[in-house]
Amino acid sequence: MSEIHKFIFDGLPVRGAVVRLTDAWVEILRRRASNTTHGAYTEPVQNLLGEMTAAAVLMQSNIKFNGSLIVQVFGDGPVKLAVVEVQSDFGLRATATVNGELSAEASLSQMVNVGNEGRCAITLDPKDRQPGQQPYQGVVPLFGDHKEKLEKFSDVLQHYMLQSEQLDTTLVLAADDKVAAGLLIQRLPMAGSGNLAGTASQADEDQIGINEHYNRIAVLASSLKREELLTLDVDTILHRLFWEEALLRFEPLQGDDGPHFSCTCSRERVGRMIQGLGQEEAHGILQERVDIEVGCDFCGAQYRFDAVDVAQIFRQPGDVPPATEVVQ
Repeated sequence: MSEIHKFIFDGLPVRGAVVRLTDAWVEILRRRASNTTHGAYTEPVQNLLGEMTAAAVLMQSNIKFNGSLIVQVFGDGPVKLAVVEVQSDFGLRATATVNGELSAEASLSQMVNVGNEGRCAITLDPKDRQPGQQPYQGVVPLFGDHKEKLEKFSDVLQHYMLQSEQLDTTLVLAADDKVAAGLLIQRLPMAGSGNLAGTASQADEDQIGINEHYNRIAVLASSLKREELLTLDVDTILHRLFWEEALLRFEPLQGDDGPHFSCTCSRERVGRMIQGLGQEEAHGILQERVDIEVGCDFCGAQYRFDAVDVAQIFRQPGDVPPATEVVQ
C-alpha cells in the first residue's frame, strides 16, 4: 500500500517526510507496459520517472495547495520529456516520451541533458482558477552554479529549493519496478515552538547552509542507501537514521487518504484539444481516416471522434444539429 509519513524534529527547525509508492507505482508501469504503441520503459527511464514521482508526492505533501503539482524534465537527450502530476488528494499519474537508445547505466544527463540545455519545470495549477489567473511555474536548468551537469534528479530539486524557496533541502530518491520511494529533510525558517507557527525572522533566513541542527540531520539522511530505501519499512528507516533525535510523527497518509493512481483525462478534455487544432485541421485528418483517435499517454485510454463527433465539437450556437440527432 502506498503511504506518506510526515514528521518534525522536536524543538528543531527541521521537518521531514518519507514516501513509499507501491501499488500506485506498479499501476503506472503496468499501464505503460500494456501500451501497444510504446511498450514498457527501459530500466533507466523507469527509475528516473519513479524518482520524479516520489519527489512530486513529497513536494505536494509539504504544501497546502488545492490543485495539481506538476514536475517535468525536458531536454535534448533520448528522453524528450518526463512528466509527473500529483493532485491535492494525492491522485497521481506519470509518463515519459523516449526517442532513442539508452544504455542500461544511463545517467540523468545522458537521458535528458546531453548538450546541457535540459530544464526542470515545477508548476502549481490551481483547481479552481479565477478569471485571468495563471498557474505558477518555476524553471531551473539541469546544471549547478558552475554549469556542471547534475547527474541525479535529487540534486536538481535540492538546487531548485535553495534557489527558488531559499530552503535547505536534502532528498534521497530511489525506484525500481516495484517501489518508488523518497526521503525529504528540510530546514524550516524558525526553531523551537515557532517551527509550526510560521514566524520567521531575518536571523532565521541567515541560517541558510549553516544551521548546525539541519546539517547534522542532513548528514544522517544522506547516509541512507538506495537498497535500504527500497526494501525497508518506514519505521525501520526512521529508527536507523534518527534514533538519537526526538521525532514528532503525524498520522500516516495511506489507503483512501494516501497516494493512488488517478488519471484526469476525459472525452470532454480531448474534445477541447481537438477544438484547439482548429476546424480546418480536424477536417483534414478526417479526409485521411475515418476518425480522429487520441490516446492518453498517462493511462492508455483511447478516444475516437468520427465526423459527427467533430461536427458537434465545432457546432456554433444556433446551428442545425446533424441529421442523425434530429428527433423524428
